[in-house]
This record gives sequence, structure tokens and C-alpha cells, in this order.
Amino acid sequence: MSETRTKTDLGSMSRAELEDYVRSIGESRFRAAQIADWLRRGVDFPEMTNLPAALRARLAAECESGIPKIEKKLVSAVDGTVKYLFALSDGECVETVVMFYKHGTTACISSQVGCRMGCRFCASTIGGKVRDLRPSEMLGQLTAASRDLGERIDGVVMMGIGEPLDNYENTVKFLHLVTSPDSLNIGARHISVSTSGIVPAIAALEKENLQITLSISLHASNDTRRSALMPVNRKWSIDELLGAAKHYFDATGRRVSVEYTLIAGENDGEDDAKELASLLRRYFARGDALHINLIPVNPVKESGFSAGSRESIEAFRLSLERAGFTATVRRTLGPDISASCGQLRRKRETDNA
Repeated sequence: MSETRTKTDLGSMSRAELEDYVRSIGESRFRAAQIADWLRRGVDFPEMTNLPAALRARLAAECESGIPKIEKKLVSAVDGTVKYLFALSDGECVETVVMFYKHGTTACISSQVGCRMGCRFCASTIGGKVRDLRPSEMLGQLTAASRDLGERIDGVVMMGIGEPLDNYENTVKFLHLVTSPDSLNIGARHISVSTSGIVPAIAALEKENLQITLSISLHASNDTRRSALMPVNRKWSIDELLGAAKHYFDATGRRVSVEYTLIAGENDGEDDAKELASLLRRYFARGDALHINLIPVNPVKESGFSAGSRESIEAFRLSLERAGFTATVRRTLGPDISASCGQLRRKRETDNA
């Protein structure tokens, strides 16, 4: 389902498009630079104080900024991770998580309202996909969070609610905008796009000439098990997915990230680790061509899945390391604020049902 709207989406425009727009309504070209400067600071039209009052009123009535409102904000007492539930202009909500590292501040953003991929371990897909996010609504998550925190966001992970490559055109325009000096000017090498495995879109992304990191959500080492966990595998197999990832690496030189959620009794045994290493070796003879990110599964009531012990997780990691791969266990951030994807939005939906 796509969003029905009648307002002009200024937040999704490039500088050239914005200049064309302001000229079309009889304003001088320099107004585009003023508007763009406010938008990248997370400021909506009524607060753009260096614009004439009449122009502000017109923009507020006729245009969209994509900047969301903070519906809920949770701050972890454990590590300072911040989770936002953002309300969009149509009342739908998405989640954004801001994480603080020694090397900078990274935001994990959503690309859709809901998700239609149906992965069994993920809260985001419960209830299906409502609609795609526009580029402005992806940018808006960053600018609204940055303004609220008073922090520059240095990195972006497209691993929140939704499948970015199922919203391909909007995702690519967002990537071009967010890396532009006229916008947030975040370096492409500090941006990661995660996909459950939409193979034709990976091939298309390769041709965009963006130096971003491709993250593939694998989560199983054979088609039988992966198809049971991830319905997308019934359309594009592991062979097709890893073949596309290898081609992406060969074409861009950018190391691929492999996301692997560890689920107790499902895919986290010693044999699973060996099978995973053998599988990846067939496509990536060089261990430094990829990085394996092990993710202890987040408990979601509807799935019934749970993570294994700390010892079993470490044993899985060491098995991959002995096989010549770099593997790390993702640190659990914000455990006290439901920082895993989709849980806060799901709670809002059930509370309002």
C-alpha cells in the first residue's frame, strides 16, 4: 500500500529540485538554500524564522517536510542508547534507535511502516506492511533525533522497521540525499543497508556507485532452514543471494556484512557453525571480503524464540574464527528499553487496538 498525499514533499527534494520549486511559486532562488538549511537541522516550516511569515504559512499549508514528531522517547539507563517512536504526518509510527560509540553516533532508521517479509523472529513484520517511507521521512528520523539530542549523527544503519530494498527508489534517493553536502553530508562508508535478500535490488544497488556497506540477513546455512525462517528465501535462494553479494563485493570493493541471528536450538549448534563457514567459503575465498555479525535473537512473544547461553554463542563465534572468518557478537544495546526492532511500535498498536 502506498501513501496518498496531496502536499508537495520538499524534504525529498535535491537542492536543484528545491530551487525549481521556489521559483515556481514566485520566490527567489536563495530561499531554497534557506529552506534546505532549516530542514537539515530538523526544523519544520512554521519555525523557519528567516522566511517571510506569508511564505512560512504557505509552505506549512501546501508542503511536507518529512520531519516526524516524537511520540515516545526512551533512554537506556544501562548504556545511554536512545529509542524514539516517531509519529509521521499521517499518524503512522516508526522506530529509530540512536547508539553512542567511541568513534561516533550511529542511528538505526526505519524504511517502511511495517514489513511484508514475514521473518519469523522479527517483531517488525507482525501485522505486515502498511506503506513505504519517503526519502524525507528517512532523513527526518535523523534530523529530528539530532535536533533533540544536540548531537551530530555520523553513521546510519538501515536496519530498523521495513526492508529497504523493498522500497528501492525511495531508499536510493535517500542515500543520495543523506550523503550530499547540501544535506546531512554523512559519508557513504558510514552507511549500511541491510536486506533480507531481494536479489534484483542488490544488483541494481551495485550500479548506483555508492560506497555503502551491504548487509545481508542470512540467519541460516541451508535453504530448508532459511525458507522456514525467512519466506523471501522461497523466491531467491541462498545461492542467488550469496552470488549477488559476491558480485557486489567484486564490483565495489566494499566488504559485505553477513547478519546471522542466533536462535537456541534452531541454528546455533556446532554443526551449524561449520556448515555456515563451509557455505561462505564457497563464495568468499578471502575471509577479509566479509564480516559476520552474530546477533543473539531478541525475545518476541509471538515467535517463541530465545537466545542460547553466552558460552554457546562464544563457541559459535570461535568456530567461525577458526575457519578464517572475522566474526563478532553484536553487543546488546538498550536492553531495558526494548531497543530491538519493532517492539515499541508493536506495543503501541496492541495498546490502541
